[in-house]
Formats: sequence, structure tokens, C-alpha cells
Amino acid sequence: MIHYITTNGIGNAWVANELSIVSESGIPFMLHGMRKPEAIYHRAEWAERLDEETRVIYPMPPLSTCFSIVVSPFLFGRRFMACLINGLFGKRENFRARLACLAHFFVACHWAREYRRAPITHIHSQWAHSCCTIAMYAAWLLDKPFSFTGHGTDLWRDRVALEDKIRRADFIACISNFHRELYLKHGAHPEQLHLVYCGIDVQRFSPPSEHYRPDDGIIHIRSSGRLVEKKGFIYLIEACRILADRNVEFECTIAGSGPLEQKLRDAVRELGLEDYVTVTGKALKQENIAAFAHSGTVYCLPCVWASDNDADGLPQMLMETMASGLPAISTRLVGIPDLIIDGKTGLLVDPNNPAQIADAIERIASERKLAKRLADAGRRHIMQHFELESALQPLLDLYHRKLDVAGYQPII
Repeated sequence: MIHYITTNGIGNAWVANELSIVSESGIPFMLHGMRKPEAIYHRAEWAERLDEETRVIYPMPPLSTCFSIVVSPFLFGRRFMACLINGLFGKRENFRARLACLAHFFVACHWAREYRRAPITHIHSQWAHSCCTIAMYAAWLLDKPFSFTGHGTDLWRDRVALEDKIRRADFIACISNFHRELYLKHGAHPEQLHLVYCGIDVQRFSPPSEHYRPDDGIIHIRSSGRLVEKKGFIYLIEACRILADRNVEFECTIAGSGPLEQKLRDAVRELGLEDYVTVTGKALKQENIAAFAHSGTVYCLPCVWASDNDADGLPQMLMETMASGLPAISTRLVGIPDLIIDGKTGLLVDPNNPAQIADAIERIASERKLAKRLADAGRRHIMQHFELESALQPLLDLYHRKLDVAGYQPII
């Protein structure tokens, strides 16, 4: 059985999408979440049942946890001592990371005691930070193989003991070629690394009919996502000021909610763009993504490195919009070049560069043949490389090999 450890169970799109395919493939698994999700992201009806069956790690029962820590040296012997020494003296990014590792080691002691008799074939962590630390130590204590998938925040801002995790991992699922290069720089062996894109259900995002696309002489700019610094929305707003100064007719809608909502609205007002730019303040629902894309001329997500060292790994909204048939503009950042091949499946600009954003928007709006070619090629690229089932096949093959060695039969 594959044991997944995640931050919040099935509350994340990537986890929900991945587990839906793992379930359909007959691979037996159990899901553990550090916390209960605030909301369930589900692709199928099984999601609510899975959410109910998810084992939640926090809050931990104090007496039972203390007992686990006391008896772990006797249960796990040398492996306990090896983990403890690693937690105390292993290479860490900073003192805070060392404290976090020790804390999660003790969490892993409790988890490992609870599941030491469970049918565990392999432990996989979806994210590379705290839940991965627990997965690494639990697998070490139980003498089981482990693996992980890193994304964005967990690899940059919240990175903890990455080199130890790479060294201990049986394999690592890389969501982009950028991630693969990152792991290699931190000591990974090429045979550890497997390209496993975070796919989407492409069939949910059909392209528009010919008469559906707006053709009123106005450029309809669309952007969406959580209103946080790493999305780069402020640079899109500044690009809109450049377009207005060029007397370009356009309107821009930024769909999303988040901590920077008021700051972005203030920027719209200060730049005199109230008649051009709308910040909705509401997250875009999954069922409305295709219609939102179809109402636009161009989609722009100008991602940046945030001041707290956070960045998107492989933006799902960009993937879904491209699948919906809208020509896309984004930045040369992390995994985005795997999605947008500049000039072929979309246009890439440098991060933090409003002038380049404005130029790219004008280019797509003025060159209709280019816009159609980019839109069609972008959708084909998503269908060929990021369709959910085919994107996850390398991971499923790895799981099947693990289960075959353990003598497990698929659940049909």
C-alpha cells in the first residue's frame, strides 16, 4: 500500500487530481493530512468519502505522543538514533529549519509507532517541506522507501533539509525541467529523477466556438489567481497604464481574492485605470474558468519571484486557460517555460517587466494569425503533455513496480 502524507489532505488541486488517477488505476493507498482541509478540491464523487477516511496528524494526543517518543528508541533501535543524530546535526538551511526538523522527527516517531504494523509498501509526500520531513523520518524509522513531489513555496521560501530528503529519497517526482535541474544541483542522481507533470482534466476546458470570441475591436485581457505578490499582478496593472498611454482600447479583468486585493485596487486608482482594470476580489470557480477564458482576447499571468523568496512552480490557472484555447503570456520563471514555448505555444516575457508585457499583449491583439496559432498550439501542447492521466503515468509505473515487488495485486 502507498501511504501519502500531505499538508491538508485532499484540500489541494494537485493532490485531488493525482489521487483520483491513482484510485482509478487500482493502486491501494492511504491518505494522511497534517491538518484537515478548509475545503475539498474534488474531481470525482469519491472525494468526500476520501476526505472522511483521511488520517489527520494534527492535533496530536499529548499522552500518546509522549509515549511514542519514549518507546521509539526501543522499537526502532539504531534507526531511531540515526534519525535523532540527523535531526540534531544534519545540514540545515538555518536554525529555524533545525528546530522544525527535530519537531517533525518526534511527530514521525508517533506516526511510525501507530503504523508500524500497517501494510506500508512506500511513503510519498506531496510537497517537500514539513510533511516531507515527517515522511522522510517515518520511512527511515520503518525501513521503508520514500519519495516526494516538490512544487513552489516548499522548495524556496519554506525549504527544510532538502539535501537530506534528496539523499534519502528512493525517487523524486519533478513537476518541470527546472525542478529537475534544482534537485541535481542539490546532489540528486539522474536516475532518481522522474518528470511527472501536474496534469489537468483537459476535457473540462474546451476551446470556444468561432462566434464566441469577442470581436469588438477592444483587447480583452484576462488574468486570475490568488492575489499575492508572486503572481505579479502589479506588473500587469502597470502594463495596462502603458497600453492606455498608447491609446490602445482594452479592458482588463483580474479574477481572484487574497491579501493584496486592496493594494492592487489602490494601484488601479493611482494609475487612473478605473475605467480599464477590474480586480474582482472573488476567486474564480472551476466551472467558470473556460467561460472566463472564452471572454478574453489574451490571458496574462506575469509571475515573479516574491520578496519572501516564494514563486509558482507550474501555475495551474495558466494550464487550464491554455487548455481553454486562449493565447497566453507569462514569464521565464521556474516551470513556466515547460508550458509556454516562446513563440510557439504562447509568449514569454522577463519577470518584473511591464513594458514587455504591454508589447506582448499588443502583439497578440494585432496579429490575429499569430494569436490563433498560439492558442491552437498551446491547447495541443497541454493535451499532449499535461493531460492528467498521461502526465501521471510515470508515477503510476513507479508505484506499480513497488507493489509488484511487495506482492500486491491491483484493486479492480
